[in-house]
Amino acid sequence: MFDVIIDTIIDSIKLIPFLFVAFLIIELFEHKFDEKIKNIILKTRKIGPVIGSMFGIIPQCGFSVLATNFYITRVISIGTLVSIYLSTSDEMLPIMLSEGVKGSTIFGILLIKFICGIIFGFIIDTLVRIKNNKIKYNYHLCEEDHCDCEHGIFKSVLKHTLNTITFIFLISLILNTMFQYIGEDLISKIFMKNNIFGPFIGAIIGLIPNCGASVIITELFLKGAINLGTCIAGLLTGSGVALLLLIRSNKNIKENVFIISTLYLIGVLVGIFIELIGIIL
Repeated sequence: MFDVIIDTIIDSIKLIPFLFVAFLIIELFEHKFDEKIKNIILKTRKIGPVIGSMFGIIPQCGFSVLATNFYITRVISIGTLVSIYLSTSDEMLPIMLSEGVKGSTIFGILLIKFICGIIFGFIIDTLVRIKNNKIKYNYHLCEEDHCDCEHGIFKSVLKHTLNTITFIFLISLILNTMFQYIGEDLISKIFMKNNIFGPFIGAIIGLIPNCGASVIITELFLKGAINLGTCIAGLLTGSGVALLLLIRSNKNIKENVFIISTLYLIGVLVGIFIELIGIIL
């Protein structure tokens, strides 16, 4: 057990510089282009899901949170919101980059999420019409996450880095312990590796309104405990704390249930499809 703890600590420490740089870039991008992103979306409503999917790829859940606010104030459509949720990678991209995962694998996963965001975003906008009610409501990621951006971006980046590395350490420690004492075969069976029902579990994990969800899914995939289909299912439904904001702030409960149910259904269906056709990245 001591060796497991030491190995987990060493592996986590190695990730800190990569995560810090990644979050620094993300914070600079979000703070500099916040209003520009909003203006772009306003001017391109007809192709909202395309623009939404593009911005959704930006790591961390910052933009999905911003998009939730845009939807609550009806700046964007429900289809665009779903497209952003589907394409959001949350903590997946920084973790995979810091772990040295092949570029083709990362690109393939992001491409699948991007395409799903566009396709399902347009489908939902075609099937559902939302009244353009103006709701006065302001929300900022920093207010919810208490990251003190007003006191400096570096303090915010440091907090995000520490929060993420804490999640990674705890989850990695649990998984490494399970692999050590339970065995890879049993862990794979628990998460239904090589089973068509795996995406059902992956999609449920992804719905956890916390960055820990994407960390769990990513780490399980990198350790070989789940297949690509289950990984994609979880990453499609995962949008960080954005769902928590949606539930708290959007007063239309039926609408919230529809959005969450739709995300889950899409995640499961796409995951099963990937399992059936045997895509390997």
